[in-house]
Amino acid sequence: MSTDQVIIAGGGIGGLGAALMLARKGLRVTVLEQAPEFAEVGAGLQLAPNITRMLDEVGVLEKILPLSVQPKRLVFMNAVSGEMLTTLDLVDARRRYGAPYIVLHRSDLLDALREAAEAEPNVVLRTDHRVTKVEDRGDSVVVTCANGAALTGQLLIGADGLHSVVRKEIVQDEPVPSGYVAYRGAVPVEDVDRRMDMDDVVVWMGPGLHLVQYPVRAGKLYNQVAVFRSQEYLEGKEDWGTPEELDRTYAGMCEQVRVAIPSLGRIKRWPMADREPLTNWTKGRISLLGDAAHAMLQYLAQGAGQSLLDGASISTALSTLGDGAWAREDVDRALARYESERVEAAGNVQSTARVWGDIWHVDSHVPMILRDEAFRRRDTYDYHLVDWLYGPVREGADAGNVPQPVGGDAPAEATSAPTPAHA
Repeated sequence: MSTDQVIIAGGGIGGLGAALMLARKGLRVTVLEQAPEFAEVGAGLQLAPNITRMLDEVGVLEKILPLSVQPKRLVFMNAVSGEMLTTLDLVDARRRYGAPYIVLHRSDLLDALREAAEAEPNVVLRTDHRVTKVEDRGDSVVVTCANGAALTGQLLIGADGLHSVVRKEIVQDEPVPSGYVAYRGAVPVEDVDRRMDMDDVVVWMGPGLHLVQYPVRAGKLYNQVAVFRSQEYLEGKEDWGTPEELDRTYAGMCEQVRVAIPSLGRIKRWPMADREPLTNWTKGRISLLGDAAHAMLQYLAQGAGQSLLDGASISTALSTLGDGAWAREDVDRALARYESERVEAAGNVQSTARVWGDIWHVDSHVPMILRDEAFRRRDTYDYHLVDWLYGPVREGADAGNVPQPVGGDAPAEATSAPTPAHA
C-alpha cells in the first residue's frame, strides 16, 4: 500500500507525458503500466506544430529532434492514377506556427518521455501493474492491480488506451469499429524498392484505402502504413482484414503503391476503431486522458499529440491544489478547468477525423472527381483549414492568397485541412 497525489493507469505516450508534466508542477505521481516494460508497438508517428510547440516548452523536443525528420511538404497523391493532387508547405508552416512539423518512430518519443520522467524525483514508474479494480472513497481513490498491489491516491487518471478499464468507471460504452484495418512497417531505407522524396510525408488516397509514407529515425528507416476498408468485415467474417485481403485490395493501384505493399509487416494488423465524443471525462476523483478519453481515427495525425495536450492541461489545472490533502471541491474545480480546456477541443478533432477519412476513401466516380479537383485547386501556402488545429498563428504571419474550395467554404464539421494518417 502506498499513498500518492496522482495515480496514472497506463504508461504509454499520454501517461508518461502527463506524469512528466505533473512532476514538473511539483506533484507526486505513480504510473502503472500493465506490460513488463514501457514500450510502443507500431512504427511512425507525426507531431504537428500544436504538439511540438508544447514539447519544446517542457524540454522534450530537443531530445527527440536528433532522431526525427522535419519534412518540407505534405504531399497528396491519387493512388489509382499516380497523380500528385496537392502539397502543403511545412517550412513556411514552422514560421507561421512557431514550431516544426516532425515525424519520428513512436518508440523514440516514448523513450524520451520515460527517461525524462525517470529523472524526476516525484515520479514512480511501475511495470506489471494491470489495474483490475477502482474504488473512489470520496476522500481518496484506491486502485487494485492484478498482481495484488493496492495504491491509494488523491486522484486517478485513466490513460489506459482504447480499451480503457478506468473509462468504465465514468461511462458504459464500447469502441466504435470502423471496418478498416492497418498494416505497418518501418524498414531500412536501402531495402525500399521505390520511395518518394525523403523530405516529404506522402499520402496516397484510393477507393476505400490509403497508404502513408515518410522517413523516421533521422532518415534511416522508411515508415509505411496501409489502411483499407475490409470487405471481409462487411461480410461478418471473424478473421477479417487478412494479409491476403491486403494484397487483393491494393492490386489495382498504381505501381508506386503496389511496390510498397510487400514490405509491410504481416504478423500483426491493427483494426481501426474510435470512441464517440464525450461531454464529461470525470467522475469524482477519477478522470481520463488520451485514447481513454477521446480515441480517434488517424486521419488528422493527432492521436498521440492530443494525449500530450491533455497532460499539459491537467498538470496546470492540478498545480493549484498544493501539497496537502485535496478537498473534494478543490479537485472538482481543477478537473472542471481541465475539461473546459480539453473536452470540446478533443471532441472536435475526433469528429473531424471521421469526416476526413470519408473524404480520403471515397470510392464512387463523381465524388472522387470532385475531391481530386478540390485538392488540385488549393494553394500550397493555404493554411486556413489547419489554423484552428496547428495554431495559434504568429503575429505578422502572411495568410497569403487563399482560394476557396470548390463549392465555397468547407462545412462546419470539416474544419481541418487534409493531413497525413497517424501511424
